[in-house]
Parts: sequence; C-alpha cells; structure tokens
Amino acid sequence: MKKLKILLLILIPVLLVAIGCSHKDRSADMSPEEILKVLDVKIHKHPKDDKLYFSRAKIYLELERVNEAISDLTRAVSINGKNIEYHIALGDAYFANGDVEHSYKSLQKAIELDPDNQEAYLKLGEIAYYSRDYDRAMENLGKVTAKDPQNRTALFMKGFIYKETGDTSNAIILLRKVCDLYPDYEPAFEELGILYADHRDPMALEYLNTALRIEPKNTNALYALAMYYQDANLVDKAEEYYKQILDINSSHKHAWHNRGYIQMFTYGDYEEAIEYMTRAIQCDSTFIEAWTNRGCAYELNGDIANAHQDFQTALNIDHTFEAAIDGFNRTK
Repeated sequence: MKKLKILLLILIPVLLVAIGCSHKDRSADMSPEEILKVLDVKIHKHPKDDKLYFSRAKIYLELERVNEAISDLTRAVSINGKNIEYHIALGDAYFANGDVEHSYKSLQKAIELDPDNQEAYLKLGEIAYYSRDYDRAMENLGKVTAKDPQNRTALFMKGFIYKETGDTSNAIILLRKVCDLYPDYEPAFEELGILYADHRDPMALEYLNTALRIEPKNTNALYALAMYYQDANLVDKAEEYYKQILDINSSHKHAWHNRGYIQMFTYGDYEEAIEYMTRAIQCDSTFIEAWTNRGCAYELNGDIANAHQDFQTALNIDHTFEAAIDGFNRTK
C-alpha cells in the first residue's frame, strides 16, 4: 500500500508576489498584450527609463514569458543598480526559470545594498527550502525570525524542514506555534495533522479536521485521514474519505489504489479490486504498485495469464521491485 507522501505543494509562495501584484497604473479595460504595446512605444522613446523596463517585466511575468522578463529586469538593473526592488524581482524571475545560481546572486546583491532586507533573506531561505538545501534555508530563515519572531512563512518552512529531517519535536513546536498565531492558516494544520498521522497519534484527527474546516476540499488532509483510519483497520471510515477525495478529484491515483487494496485484502472482492487498480493505472501508467497489486488481484482471482502480464509490466518500470519479482516468479 502506497504510504502518504506530501510534497511541497502546501506553501503559498512568497516568490513572484512582489512583481506580480502591482498594477496600479493599469487601465482596467486593457489586456496585458495591449499594455505591452503601450510600454514598447514608451521604451522606444525613453530607452534609459529603468521604471519602464521594470513595468514591462511585470507584464511578461504575468504572461509567463520569463526569459523576456529577465532581459528587461537585467536592463533595469544596468540602468539603476541601486534599486533593491529590481534585484529582488530579478532573483524571483531567475528562480521561476530554474536558475538557482543567478537567483541567489541577485538576492545577495539586494542584501549588499541593504544588509537588513528581510524580504531578500526570506526569499533566499525559500529558494534553499525548495532546493532542499536545508542548512542554507535555516540560516536565512533564522535571520528573518530573529527580526520577526512571528513571520508565518519563515516559521512554517522551518517547521517543515525539521519534519523532513526527522526532528519531530521541533517540527511540532514550530507548527503548533504557527497554528496558534494563525488559526486560519490551513497548511500548518494539514502538516501537523499529517505528522501526527504518520505516528498514528489520535491528535492527527483534531488538526486534519481543522484543516478541512478551513478548506473542505483539501485532498491532502482527506487522504491523511483515510490513511489514518485504514492503518487503524477502520476500513469503512477510510473508504468514506477515499470517496470524498474522488468526488473532488477523480484522478487521485492513490485513492483508487487504496480502495482496490481494501477490496482485495479486507473483503476478498478481487474483481472490484481489479477495477479500482485499473482506474489507478489509468491515472498514472507508471504506478508500479498499482500494476503489482492488480497482478495480485488477478492471481487471487485465478487469472494467471493477466497476473503474469501485470507483474511483467511492473518489472519493465522497475526491474528491482521485489513484490513484482515475486509475483512474476509465482506466475511463470
């Protein structure tokens, strides 16, 4: 059974916020493309106006034309290298383009200009966090919390880093602090609930249900609850949450897979298990656990030929997957 693995999709990123939200000078009835045309004309007339390049870069970013945004921001910096906002924006744009090295350099330049710039430190911490460079992330996030002990983003990321590195005690302390300070911040309740659920602690229910009160369609929280009840052998309750997940997202491969797992090993309904495993495979054709467990369901249902074929497919995905090797050998 596939265990819960929550990825770093739970944050509301700081990155790009500063350069994506300011449109005070935009006419309400103009499209981004129309604004670009206006800015093109202005820049042609005033090629040394750094503010115009910065404005156009914001539009490019809105349109996800990141390379053009980088070009304009680089031009703005070359004209006015002392504008901290430009360096921070350029760092954001580089990171959006996957260029971590230049992103760091741009943000470090902002800090050289203003050694106390908390926004730059927070972004440096966030980039390191997403890059899983946790030591560097903690160093920069620590500079933020030293100045602002209640900074939500920094506290949350530090708590998540503690969780990822196995320091459960400190993870719980920081995530609880975020929950106390920000009672409507769903990701903190979700992560804390998942942390407790991983240890089969009933406290998981309180935090996961709070996350769902804030956002009823949070499939991460629903999945954690389903797994908690399935691990406790309360499969009817687990099924209830898997169905809720699939009502929200019919392509949730793990919900389909785990429903199949329950049908196969709890109820002995192999045909239903095959159907659910098939739905999981349709969601992800490389889902090796679903191929292997569908092979098991075929095998238990007496269909050795299809079982052998599924085990073979699983081995084509990963020839070292032991459960598939065992099944393949059993059904030769």
